[in-house]
Amino acid sequence: MKVHHLLNQHSIATKFIAELRDVKIQKDPMRFRKNIERLGEILSYELSKSLNFTPEEITSPLGKATHHLPEKDVVICSILRAGIPLHTGLLNYFDQAENAFISTYRHHPDEDEKFEVLVEYLASPSLEGKTLILADPMLATGRSFVNVLKAMKEMGTPKKIHLVSIIGAKEGLELVQKKFPENSELWIATIDDKLNKNGYIVPGLGDAGDLSYGSKMQH
Repeated sequence: MKVHHLLNQHSIATKFIAELRDVKIQKDPMRFRKNIERLGEILSYELSKSLNFTPEEITSPLGKATHHLPEKDVVICSILRAGIPLHTGLLNYFDQAENAFISTYRHHPDEDEKFEVLVEYLASPSLEGKTLILADPMLATGRSFVNVLKAMKEMGTPKKIHLVSIIGAKEGLELVQKKFPENSELWIATIDDKLNKNGYIVPGLGDAGDLSYGSKMQH
């Protein structure tokens, strides 16, 4: 798997990530969601360079021009609920993409820090021969992405898979590199060193779903 690490080079994306981490700015959920959306747009632009393009003749009021346009075979699948603002950013750029949604959650069977990631809901078009973009802002343990990949097998085999995340941990990166097809690519804004005992990224930013949409009751 090829990894594209956005912050290997300084850019305006650094500001958006810093604001996502900042406990003071996190108190504004609208700005938190907007920063995820904007990073989704930046990652979309970078990802677009790897897509297949075909020439198409365009007619303007004064003549004709040939432009190379991306193939219209993209399916964006976001992991609910934290993935919604990231999905919006991706869809702002891949505005003709088909859309899929899947929910995962951490289940603690023994009510301690040990957990399993379960999939509860999936709505998706056929993925056969298409370009699949899987989006989740936090790549912590990597188990959400791996379980989503298993759940989506019944939808067909995509020709290419792109993973899109905002913040990841090295442990999670190692898992998805082992479990996803070799020609998959990961587009990620920044990579942190470790997870804590509860499986959360450190320093990370906290719970992206709660910060975007409010705290939830545990079940």
